Amino acid sequence: MNPTDRRYTATHEWAKQDGDTVTVGITAFAVEQLTEPTFLELPPVGKAVTAGKPFGIIESVKSTSDVNSPVTGEVVGRNEGLVDDPKTKRAADLGPVNDDPFGRGWMLKIRVAPGATLDHLLTADQYAAQLASDGH
Repeated sequence: MNPTDRRYTATHEWAKQDGDTVTVGITAFAVEQLTEPTFLELPPVGKAVTAGKPFGIIESVKSTSDVNSPVTGEVVGRNEGLVDDPKTKRAADLGPVNDDPFGRGWMLKIRVAPGATLDHLLTADQYAAQLASDGH
């Protein structure tokens, strides 16, 4: 079940707004389709992102997919535990994406323009209807 406190994209990303900051991740359906994500590339803090455009990639043993931004704004935070750190040679831990995509598996925090809303995105019911119409 998709949480009702956030909005969704047709490309299986979710967005949860808190003031002028939107937390972004991928849906449980996206994780299921990827089958065990193994690598994630995210933009650095300070990078501008555009709604509907890729901000990173996620790879699995099955495929590589773009991860698209649901909103336009500036990256103000990222889930550092999900990305490789070449300085410390620490490998990413994508377990939270696999196990808790709507919680600990969040990817980015984006500051949106004042007054911006998520009204252009799908509600949980609309997203569920889209999945059903696509045969999922």
